[in-house]
Amino acid sequence: MQLIRRSRSAEHTSRVGAPAGRGRRAGDAVSAHEYLLDNQAGEAKDRFSALSALFDPVTFRHVDALGVAPGWQCWEIGAGGPSVPDGLAARVSPGGRVLATDLDTRWITGRTGPHVEVARHDVVADDPPEGGFDLVHARLVLLHVPARMEALRRMVSTLRPGGWLLVEDYDVSLQPLICPDEVTPDQRLANAVKAEFRQLLLERGADTELGRRLPRMLRDAGLTHVEADAYFPLALPAVAVLESANVRQVRGALIERGNLSVADVDRYLELASTAELDLATPPLVSAWGRRPSS
Repeated sequence: MQLIRRSRSAEHTSRVGAPAGRGRRAGDAVSAHEYLLDNQAGEAKDRFSALSALFDPVTFRHVDALGVAPGWQCWEIGAGGPSVPDGLAARVSPGGRVLATDLDTRWITGRTGPHVEVARHDVVADDPPEGGFDLVHARLVLLHVPARMEALRRMVSTLRPGGWLLVEDYDVSLQPLICPDEVTPDQRLANAVKAEFRQLLLERGADTELGRRLPRMLRDAGLTHVEADAYFPLALPAVAVLESANVRQVRGALIERGNLSVADVDRYLELASTAELDLATPPLVSAWGRRPSS
């Protein structure tokens, strides 16, 4: 596993930041421990599996439309698990390369194919990898990074002229309900749990309106040919798996907020595991743009 050098300018700002509204500065980096859903928990394996089932088809639909082909150089940011890096590697071989990075690489190291290079990297605090990438991709990364625009500019800086950036992130506020068809008491409970989960995200500096901002942010970063679309999964088995993993991981934090009882959270976990509710994720907005050729 390669280690990417930490920049001198970032060393003094890469501390664990305070929660949003409690002293965090706009440029502060975020450590793996501060992410609400960090990779160190055992639930991460189920989460990555569910995210792959739900969103890999969306990601690769865009990847293929952008023309990813043998020989391309790709940087996968916040890789999490091996599915996207391996999917990219299959498309760029022979002759291509995929660099897969994350703050915590435990779920990807030793689990990818031979054409994937794995490195531990913080997209805000560490020097960007050497440029010349044909594609840079980040899925569900910027939502959790307070210095979002700085991270985006760093991504763009590594693109070769004519290279593509594909960024995919939730717009949580656009559709905040886990049960959009709220009729029964169980559905109301589910939405109450999700509202508390959303507050946990906000307390850690997440931008719950990020998805809708992505096209403008890509243009502000100097990209052209910017377009976007959104995908909204509803009543799919993988949504229940994802929701169960997420809520199990933050169960204690949800209860500590004081608005939900132990019985409330455990009842919701029981409901999610039985597929009795039609659960939804927030819309995943995919936005892409191209670095000008000159």
